[in-house]
Amino acid sequence: MAMLGKRRPPRAATSRVRRESGANTPRSGEAADTLTIERLAHDGRGVARDPHGKTVFVDQALPGERVRIAVHRQRKRFDEAHVVECLEPSPQRVTPPCAYYGRCGGCDLQHLALEEQRTHKQRTLEELFARQGLGLPEVQRLAGEGLGYRRRARLGVKCDAEGTPHLGFRARGSEHLIDIDSCMVLEPVLADLIAPLRECLTTLEAPRRVGHIELLATAEGACVVIRQLRDVPGDETCWQRFAAERDITLIWQVGRESPTRRWLHAPFGETLHVTLALDDTTLQLGCAPGDFLQINAEVNAQLVRTALHWLAPRGHERVLDLFAGVGNFTLALSPHVAAISGIEGSPAMVERLADNARRAGLHHVEAHQADLTTRMPDVDDVDWAVLDPPRGGAEALCRGLAEHPVEKVLYVSCDPAALARDTAHLVQGGYRIERAAVVDMFPHTAHLESMLLLTRELSRGRSMSAEREDHGQGP
Repeated sequence: MAMLGKRRPPRAATSRVRRESGANTPRSGEAADTLTIERLAHDGRGVARDPHGKTVFVDQALPGERVRIAVHRQRKRFDEAHVVECLEPSPQRVTPPCAYYGRCGGCDLQHLALEEQRTHKQRTLEELFARQGLGLPEVQRLAGEGLGYRRRARLGVKCDAEGTPHLGFRARGSEHLIDIDSCMVLEPVLADLIAPLRECLTTLEAPRRVGHIELLATAEGACVVIRQLRDVPGDETCWQRFAAERDITLIWQVGRESPTRRWLHAPFGETLHVTLALDDTTLQLGCAPGDFLQINAEVNAQLVRTALHWLAPRGHERVLDLFAGVGNFTLALSPHVAAISGIEGSPAMVERLADNARRAGLHHVEAHQADLTTRMPDVDDVDWAVLDPPRGGAEALCRGLAEHPVEKVLYVSCDPAALARDTAHLVQGGYRIERAAVVDMFPHTAHLESMLLLTRELSRGRSMSAEREDHGQGP
């Protein structure tokens, strides 16, 4: 039963794995090595050294602990291991609240107290900046609830040899599917759907044709997206009935290369919205399955409110929002500045950004499509740049902003190493780090979001917005 939902590797590949790791994995009755954990790696694993001085990364181990370990992968410069027995636990060790912890690959830090997780993330950010020769000002922490926060998830679907469907998340670094009945980090409106979804899968004519299932908590309620590999008319009826009984939005997406999308049940119309609560208003952002959205609505609102506070707009600024998505920062900043342009790579998201601005009555917002990995936008008449790039960061843009400076750069990052690298280019170009924050967007994981505000004194000694204000030039 342990192989349910898991693609069996070819025999040759299996033999190779055994050759790589067999010498380090204790056989039955063989004692495991006992090590003392020195620190946490940036990815949350414990770091120790074996008797020969070789580095060992140990899953679910904490600094100061004495643990018996088993090595499951041997590499040239380090080994990877897991805890067999914790002989001396850390005071920061807690009982993971989730029954699937250690098997499901979603959360990897539930054994560490929540506040200590955030301390680790702050330390990681500071260490990565120190490697670049950069110091940080006092780091602010933005955080919310540890459970029930995730408004989006993707569930895998697999059928075993008997055709029984299984639903859940993958194990870390594996195609193995962990069958689950609940998830404590999902918003409750989504978590409550897991067991009914599995039950519905058992009634389908062809459950093997379901690729995966996406869940999204919207302003209208739960939305379910069924990714179907091929059209099965009878199953379409089953899904339609499932959604109607629960009065939820359900989208059926069929095909691999150019999938078609059908709204099988849309009690609130064929549109989706998420909310962004600010100090003085609540924005509604139209979105679609596949659009980029910050996973944690509560912390995202803190992030945007903090960005507004840091930037302190006076109403005369001209802003570029780069990697704008559907308008998370663009729409929040728009009422407080003279003009703002949102630039995004996805044409569909550019269209939704423009629609969101029109519906909000924000007529001085522009939306443009551009590949920001290859093109540096014109910043000649720009005061501020806001960056929220994908994991690879925005190195080319930061090199460009170093050569063609603006007054302020607000950089939101989902990869601290990329942020430190890119910030080094900006600092070399004359910018100064003014503010820094660690953003706990994904509690109970090692995933780290962060935000910086950088400023630069322009060559003429004053900002463009101040110059326009002095000369009575409005937008």
